[in-house]
Amino acid sequence: MKQVGVIGAGVMGEALIAALISYGVSPDSICISEKRKDRADELTARYGITVADLATNVSKADALLLVVKPQDMAAVLEDIKSSINTAAVVVTFAAGKKISFIEAGLGTSNPVVRVMPNTPTMVGAGMAAVSLGKGVNAQQAAFVSGFLAATGKVIEVSEDLQDAVTATSGSGPAYFFRFVEAMVAGAKELGLSDADATTLTIQTIVGAAKLLDESGKSATTLRENVTSPNGTTAAALASFESDGITAVVTKAMKAARDRSQELA
Repeated sequence: MKQVGVIGAGVMGEALIAALISYGVSPDSICISEKRKDRADELTARYGITVADLATNVSKADALLLVVKPQDMAAVLEDIKSSINTAAVVVTFAAGKKISFIEAGLGTSNPVVRVMPNTPTMVGAGMAAVSLGKGVNAQQAAFVSGFLAATGKVIEVSEDLQDAVTATSGSGPAYFFRFVEAMVAGAKELGLSDADATTLTIQTIVGAAKLLDESGKSATTLRENVTSPNGTTAAALASFESDGITAVVTKAMKAARDRSQELA
């Protein structure tokens, strides 16, 4: 892509800018449109990218990244539809907003790619799921998957599974953070200081995730390996099971899925 436009220069937008550069896109080929001058100045100084008004940016972009909130998407589409380069691939990162919503809002024939990223994208450990709309060619698909791979891992799914993806990896980091909060609170209840409880919990979680990622073994196998019959771990896991941990998590994920569908 000769020119990439980014609409939405928040935290996720910045992470995607970094990914584009890591992928090999020249900084001077990346252009943002940002109302906040201080934020625009910050990003241009940090990455060497360019800034332009919305109409100029979208008219020149071969790939246009829409990194805006779902509730703002309709207004953004209205603002850009008369200026957009009709050959550009449009990549949307808004939760719940379907490809058909983007197509209808633009009223053009631009090919659209829908992506559900997550916040670990900011540290190069993200998970992104991509769905391709009609008319997306092989070069455009490869470009999107390529630069997203610089943020972590990428899979392609049919669009009807995007709400399930949102409930799994999109919202998933918050589930993890909430569990960490609960473990820290539990450790403090047992007498550990806040600092020690936090250190013990975070390193345990990080180490367990690394072991799961690198060992090649399933979560079930690793759990069984550390669980001695009638031991301390077995007692804790029995408590989880008695409280219906799988049902609790599944119910929460369904709630996230349902909210994603409501945002459509």
